[in-house]
Formats: sequence, C-alpha cells, structure tokens
Amino acid sequence: MAEAPLADRIRPQSLDDIVGQHHLLGEGKLLRRIIENNEVPNMIFYGPSGVGKTTVANIIAAKTGKTLHRLNATTASVADIKSITGTLDSFLAPDGVLLYLDEIQHFNKKQQQSLLEFMENGKITLIASTTENPYFYVYNAVLSRSIVFEFKPVDAQDIEKALLRAANRLADEQWKGCELETERDAITHLAQTANGDVRKALNALEAVFMAMHPDADGRLRLTLDLAEQASQRKALRYDKDGDSHYDILSAFQKSVRGSDADAAVHYLARLIAAGDLPSICRRILVMASEDVGLAYPMAATIVNSCVNSALQLGLPEARIPLAEAVILLATAPKSNSAINAVDSALKDIRAKDTGDIPAHLKDSHYGGSQKLGRGIDYKYPHSYPNHYVPQQYLPDNIKDRIYYEYGDNKTENAAKAYWERIKGETDGK
Repeated sequence: MAEAPLADRIRPQSLDDIVGQHHLLGEGKLLRRIIENNEVPNMIFYGPSGVGKTTVANIIAAKTGKTLHRLNATTASVADIKSITGTLDSFLAPDGVLLYLDEIQHFNKKQQQSLLEFMENGKITLIASTTENPYFYVYNAVLSRSIVFEFKPVDAQDIEKALLRAANRLADEQWKGCELETERDAITHLAQTANGDVRKALNALEAVFMAMHPDADGRLRLTLDLAEQASQRKALRYDKDGDSHYDILSAFQKSVRGSDADAAVHYLARLIAAGDLPSICRRILVMASEDVGLAYPMAATIVNSCVNSALQLGLPEARIPLAEAVILLATAPKSNSAINAVDSALKDIRAKDTGDIPAHLKDSHYGGSQKLGRGIDYKYPHSYPNHYVPQQYLPDNIKDRIYYEYGDNKTENAAKAYWERIKGETDGK
C-alpha cells in the first residue's frame, strides 16, 4: 500500500499545531472560540490551496459527535447527497451529519440547493471549502445560512516551523539514528518559494529527502542547493479565471494610479511571469486614459505604441516595452477628469429625460430641412474671432449641466486659462 503524502502524515491534530491563520485561530478569535465551544454552525472556508482549510475541518469533525461525511464537488453528484441524507434519523447518524464538501464552487445551483432543507433543520452541518470567492460561486441561499471564513496564504516564517517539524519526522522515518544537519537558508528558501502554500513546501521537502543519503559520518545534510533544485522556481498563485487574476490586476492599476513605479513594476512582473500578455496590454491601455488622461494626453499614444511592440515581440522580449509603458504611466501626472465627465453624462442618460437635441444642431444637409426648422439658427464658430461663439449645445432639459471639470494639472490648467480668457473676451463684448 502506497504511503500517504507527507502533508497528510503530519497533518496537525490540534489547533495549536496549525501554522498560520492567526486571524482565525489565535486566542480569542471567532473561529477558534466556535470550535472550542463545540457549537458548529454551517461554514464556508475560503482561501487558496495548502493553507489549512481541510485540517481545520478535520479537527472540527474530531470534536463533534456528528457522523462525518466527505465529498469533493468535482466528482460528487446529487445521488451522493441523497445517499448521505438517507442516513439521517437512523442509527447511522443519531446526532446528525457533519458534511465536509470540498471545492463547493463545482456544485451547480440544483446540487447546492439539495442541501438547504437539511441545513435549515440542523440535520446536516455543512463545512464547505473553496478556492474561489464564495460570493461569486456559492448561491445566496447557501451563503445566507453560513458563516464565511477567509483563510489567507501562510507567512514564510510560519511555513518554516512546519518544515522543521516535517524534516525531523522524515529523518526519523527514513534514516533513523542519523544526525540531521539543516542549512537555515534551505528551509527559508523552501518556505519563501511556496508562496503561502504549506502543502507545496512540504512536497518540495519530501522531494529533497528522496535525494538525500547519509555521509560517511552518518549525517544527513539538507542543503540550499538541494532545496533550490526541488523548488526550481517560485510557485505563482495565479488563475486567469479566479480571484488571483483580478487581485493582481487591481493592485497593478492602483499602484500606477498611486504613482508608485516600484509597486507597478512588481505587479507587472507577476503578470509577465504568469504569461498573461493580453490582460497586461488591455489594462495598460485603460490606465493611460482612465488614470493619466488629460494630464498627459500623449501617454495614450505612447502606451499604444508600446503595447503594439509587445504584441509583435511576444514574451519574453515584450517585457521591455511593457515596463517602459508602466513606468511612464506611474510617473506621469494624473487626471481622472475624462472618466468622471463621461460617467456623469452616462448617469444622466440612464436616469433622466435629457430632452431632444436643439434644432439648430440637427442635421440640415438635405432638402426640406429648413421647413422642419433644422439648423436655421446655428452659428459656425470658425466664422467668429478665436473660433468661438456662445450658443446652446446641450438639450433644453439639461442646458446648464456641467460634466467636465478641469483637472488640477499643468495641461488642463493651461486649457482652462485659455478658455477663460477667450470666453471672457467674448462675453464682455
């Protein structure tokens, strides 16, 4: 019989042995108090892989008197749920059932709804886990009956504790009696390259031990070189259809908007490492107009050229024009006056009766247009000094509405001063 993976062999049996999740399991924290009081509600554990969701569920199951059932939503069906509910009120489940449902996001609406009746009457206590945002993937009826707990990636320092404990366990299992010498940098490297995933770190450690042998003095040496070979590269937590994708893009744009070139380049590098060239290009083009905008209008043209270069080059060379574009945007003056103006206009279009287009602005390039009153009183601005003449352009219902507010930057201030002078001269005549 094959031996269980290391992560399963050393899975913590008590809350104190779990590394990370201090915001949930620290002294006095809500989830810890719930578990210690043995009053288990329906819960949804949300977070990335390898951070302790299943471990906590196992500890809860061990403390409750309910019959434990496990299902994985990637392979389970409504028939599996009916098989579990069929044991309710029988000697097989006298105190009800604790159902641990892994990857609940893979259950469709009908499958999730099949649990509701039993969740409401308390015969099934559901602990569901998901790596996807439950507010997107779990139906409201299930969400409203559950408490959502977010599990976070485990800090490298906490992962190191798990690795040291596991290293001693492996040495004892495989080379009992041999002295284990562990290079601190090796443990640190494994912890940092796991990117918050304890299971990934433990798998890498197990691979290291598979390659180790005692030396002539009976010592086992866990070296940085072996650790680097086992991990090879940093594990990227990135899913083009999941939270990580949108979280990185959000941090990327907010860093540019906040004029932090270093952070912007960091998140760009994450996206490049994940090979997500289309998302990078689209987001850069958006930022040029949304966040830099009229403070430096040429940014849109320059960035478009960089994006075109990146798409023609492909990765890895594309990283160069992309970095150029991102640094330009991050260090450029900022203005959101354009997006504010158009969004304000769209809000009026959707919510108000803005009225008809003024007759003098309507098309008059056809026979009979004057009989309809079209274009009769239109004043051609180029026929007037400074190519400007006052006249009404907005519909009557919103004729005094102001959508565009000049931004506080050199370019827009210059435009504002120009038009204040021109319109002031005209109004004074």
